[in-house]
Amino acid sequence: MAANNRRMSGKKGAQVGSGGQRRRGLEGKGPTPPAEMRKGHAKQRAAQAKARRAQGRTTQRRGGKSASELVVGRNPVVEALRGGVPASTLYVQQFIDNDERVREALQLAADRGGINLMEAPRPELDRMTNGLNHQGLVLQVPPYEYAHPEDLVAAAHDEGEDPLIVALDGVTDPRNLGAVVRSVSAFGGHGVLVPERRAAGMTAGAWKTSAGTAARTPVARATNLTRALEAYKKAGILVVGLAAEGEAELGDVEALDGPVVIVVGSEGKGLSRLVGETCDVRVRIPMPGGAESLNAGVAAGIVLYEAARRRS
Repeated sequence: MAANNRRMSGKKGAQVGSGGQRRRGLEGKGPTPPAEMRKGHAKQRAAQAKARRAQGRTTQRRGGKSASELVVGRNPVVEALRGGVPASTLYVQQFIDNDERVREALQLAADRGGINLMEAPRPELDRMTNGLNHQGLVLQVPPYEYAHPEDLVAAAHDEGEDPLIVALDGVTDPRNLGAVVRSVSAFGGHGVLVPERRAAGMTAGAWKTSAGTAARTPVARATNLTRALEAYKKAGILVVGLAAEGEAELGDVEALDGPVVIVVGSEGKGLSRLVGETCDVRVRIPMPGGAESLNAGVAAGIVLYEAARRRS
């Protein structure tokens, strides 16, 4: 009877065959790990996101280095590869529908060499592209290595020539930047200068518009465009700004045959106030047809042609 009472009582005790599990359960498990190390914790997710952002941040060198870029979608990837846009990796979705664009992308990447081919599941590509419609193809473009503003002048002197540089003020369309790079290359210029902020950079779109000339025409980036132009002036380089209300016509500027920086503003706003005040002279392009303005790529091409004509 006593045994039955003990069995029916609510008292807890070690059970036969427990192997001491209860005793081990009472042992300490050490200090609680910080929130950043606890799986699934909000702070851990935030720390992981911060680390991913850090991987893509700009690596600063003498001229600066942009962040890597992703070209997403079958047509954009094929066009980028056709246009000679530099690429490091082509990601292809597993079990992808193998149409003509996919086959061409794979063939172009293989023919160029130096492009890694990676197969990835769809969820991974969704994560990489933040849910964009990648259609199973993602091309990674490596960071563009910008020159320093002084490098453009040094390159001209190394060739025994007077510097011929184009600076862009407030131009935010990468296609305009690519067109300017192409014109600078065509007319014997020594490079393009862009501001670090609120301006187009050397993206895949700019590379494609440059038609391959970006590989041999340097683009420099300035933290402050006005200070960079002032430094050029101290080095004896004339700073010529393009403006619809310029005090001189393009054909009247004799100094284009010497060291010169041509500053082109945006089509809508033109030159900013500080940049306009920094210019030695502001010139206008005569347009008898009555157009109010030209985009940056066209305007730069006209002035570069005139400078090349005078130099020859």
